[in-house]
Parts: sequence; structure tokens; C-alpha cells
Amino acid sequence: MPTGAARPPLSRERVLDAAVALADAEGLDAVSMRRLAQDLGVVPMAIYKHVAHKDELLDGMADRVVAAIPPTDADLPWRDALRARVLDARDVMLRHPWARRVLEGQAAPTPVVLGHLDATIAILLRGGLSADLTHHVMHTLGSRVLGFSQELHTESTDAGTPLDDETAAWFAGTFPHVVAVATAASHDPASVVDAGCDDRFELEFTLDLLLDGIERLHRAGWTSAAARAARQA
Repeated sequence: MPTGAARPPLSRERVLDAAVALADAEGLDAVSMRRLAQDLGVVPMAIYKHVAHKDELLDGMADRVVAAIPPTDADLPWRDALRARVLDARDVMLRHPWARRVLEGQAAPTPVVLGHLDATIAILLRGGLSADLTHHVMHTLGSRVLGFSQELHTESTDAGTPLDDETAAWFAGTFPHVVAVATAASHDPASVVDAGCDDRFELEFTLDLLLDGIERLHRAGWTSAAARAARQA
């Protein structure tokens, strides 16, 4: 900014954008009201005029990320549209890896998140799926609707680090089935999934399995009432 130029007025949007940029650059733990005030050149109390507390700040940051997920082409068949929406969401989440932690910690979805879910549900209903089947599909998709999935293993900065021979031998002898499955597929050193699994491939593989099953149920006219009755028969 040129010397003497007026600083843009502080707004909720500027606060949230600064917080997102800080989290992208330094991680979520770096975000605080005091640090944001420092970065924006204002006193900390000025921040509180736009976000009442830290939880509201975090929700607003997550909303900025979710709002960046592009709309899906309404002319696509439901299966293609749903697949594209999940993968588009994943691309956005990879640009803001801290957002997953915020979204997982929310007590309730914000209106922005609800809007994303509503648009996703609309894809299924436009495709002719019943509200009943769509209800269960959304449960099955879970966090994948937002571009990530909760993995069996905890993420670690040490993922993929080779074990020494003695530890590897102990692991193979103690957990032979885990080792057999874990070493059966190719791995990606740049993956965000523990042990270096190719996380995009894993997400697409899971998504395609789900889509196959959803389509089969849709064609069969599945209803939850009939499924419950069959189990009780």
C-alpha cells in the first residue's frame, strides 16, 4: 500500500480472509485474535466487533472454504454430478487442510455447510432417487460430501517412514494380516493419508463402490420400510 494511503476499513470478510490465509500459511494453531489484529494492523478489540469469539471465527473460516466448492453442473446425470461434487470438494479441502479439523469439531453445521448439503441432496432428488433412499445415501457418504473421509488410521507426520529391520520383523510377526493388506497396494509419498496411501485413489474407489450400490438400490425401488420388514421376517 502506498505511503499515506488509507487502510481499507475492517470488515468481517477481511478478518476471515486474513484468518484463512494465516491458517493456510502456518496452520490452525497459529490463528488467534491477537495475531489477526497484528496482521491487520488493528487493536485486538477491533476484531471482536466482527467475530464475537474464537468459535465464531473458526466457523466463519470453514464457511469461506466450503463456499469455495464450485457448483455442480445441473445437466449432469446424478451419478456423474455427485462424483464431481465430492472430488471438487476434495480439491478445495487440499488447499486448506486445516478446515477438516474445524468441520469435524463443529457442534452443528452452519448455514453455509447446510447449503452445501442441500445442493448435494438436490443432485440425488433430481436424479429420481427417493427422499428415503437419499436419506440413507447421505448417511453413507458422511464427511465425503465435504471432500474428506475419516480414516481408520490417525494421520501422522511420520507416515510412510521405513521401519528398521528388527521392528519390521516384529510388526510382521505380530500383525501379519495388517502387513499383508497394507503392502498390497501402491503408495503415494505426497498422500495426506497415513502410511502414504494414494488418498485420491482411495476416495474415488470408495465413491465408485458407493455409487454402484446406490444405483442398484435405486433401480430396484429400494425403501427402508421394505428393508426393515425383510430383516424382521
